[in-house]
Amino acid sequence: MISARTPTENLPEIMELPSHPWFMGVQFHPEFTSTPRDGHPLFIGFIRAALAHQAKRKEAA
Repeated sequence: MISARTPTENLPEIMELPSHPWFMGVQFHPEFTSTPRDGHPLFIGFIRAALAHQAKRKEAA
């Protein structure tokens, strides 16, 4: 699923797999605006999704 496009050329920038808990591919470089103390929202979301997935697996065990 294409979830974001460039504003001028209408090119795909972000693609997701809705069937996966957190798979996302991006064409931009969020690491350029991230720091260890202030991560890009993409990275923060990935870590939150991973922690939530881990918690669900622990509850099911």
